[in-house]
Amino acid sequence: MNYDFGIANRSDDQPYEVTSFAKKHGLTIPIADAVLFAKGPSRTACDTAALAFLCAVAQYAKKQSVR
Repeated sequence: MNYDFGIANRSDDQPYEVTSFAKKHGLTIPIADAVLFAKGPSRTACDTAALAFLCAVAQYAKKQSVR
């Protein structure tokens, strides 16, 4: 008998690879690696952290351009 209840590891539950994560969010490899190290292996947490990082960089750039 096959007792497949659909609880196998889905691809969205698997940790990111650094290069694909960096490409997805437009990050450099070192920054992507740091985010993954800090927030991994949850894809949701990593995606949220990448967005927060990009927002922080945009705010910093905006503040710098006013000067």
